[in-house]
Amino acid sequence: MKKVRCLLCPVNCELKEGERGKCRARMHIGGKLQTLVYGKPCAVHVDPIEKKPFYHFLPGSLSFSLATAGCNLHCLYCQNWEISQSNPEDTVNMDMSPGQVVQGAIDNKCRTIACTYSDPVIFFEYAADIAEAAHKNNILNVWVTAGYINQKPLEEACTFLDAVKVDFKGITEDFYENVTRGHIGPVMNAIKLIKEKDIWLELVNLVVPTYNDTKDDFSRMCDWIVENLGPRVPVHFSKFWPTYQLKNLPPTPEESLIQAREIAMSKGINYVYIGNIPEHEGNNTYCPVCKKLLIERLGYTVTQNNITSGLCKFCSAKIPGRWD
Repeated sequence: MKKVRCLLCPVNCELKEGERGKCRARMHIGGKLQTLVYGKPCAVHVDPIEKKPFYHFLPGSLSFSLATAGCNLHCLYCQNWEISQSNPEDTVNMDMSPGQVVQGAIDNKCRTIACTYSDPVIFFEYAADIAEAAHKNNILNVWVTAGYINQKPLEEACTFLDAVKVDFKGITEDFYENVTRGHIGPVMNAIKLIKEKDIWLELVNLVVPTYNDTKDDFSRMCDWIVENLGPRVPVHFSKFWPTYQLKNLPPTPEESLIQAREIAMSKGINYVYIGNIPEHEGNNTYCPVCKKLLIERLGYTVTQNNITSGLCKFCSAKIPGRWD
């Protein structure tokens, strides 16, 4: 019996007729690989762009956010496991064409559409058509992804994406194999390609106690970022909450996040943030030149913004991002 190989992500599933990929969202039907989730989001919300999180991309704006069931990674701590680790027939889905998604963004005064919550890689065709319709209506497209995607489809995605937030989950192959059931190499390659294509990029590292929270982990990750991406890519270290298959762990201590931020800044990274601790100063953006407060945040709310036309209001230093 003829098999079909999926070339979308590094799992490279080889499927017999009627078999679905490990992402649960793609199936061999009638000799062809077909998506099971096109036009069937199971989560649709209007979020602040800061929730993604993007801190240097249209701060204070709203993002029309959606996801379908399924994911090509299987992280032990997945925050959205109810949808990411489910079959599409087991979730409560809506019928939304790309045009209806765009209309939802327009109706809710959203400047962006975010493919998020699970991973847009597994609903690639749907996300691509949404992006095309969005651009026709002057709405920008952002992805929140683990970056577990092959080079050719990523290159195609870079033709229609305006910003990408990658969950850079760990700095070792051992972490990726044991915690995500994936591999680190494709993620590193994806991050570098996104940067090379000049797509706005931000990184998030969820700090999981006993798994990726040592000084050496933070130091090695920051060294890799500076060497491969430069010091101007925003990096977020976020607090882990016990969930899914890691309920036995405690939440990330604030001290671990502070240590990660201090190490990153000592390595020369200009914009380092602490996530999931709303009142910490690590939520704010500071000018790397004059050190003054540029954007103050309380949770997902921007309380002041001192960036004007992409420049620090105080010393006129250029601040990377999209501010208009």
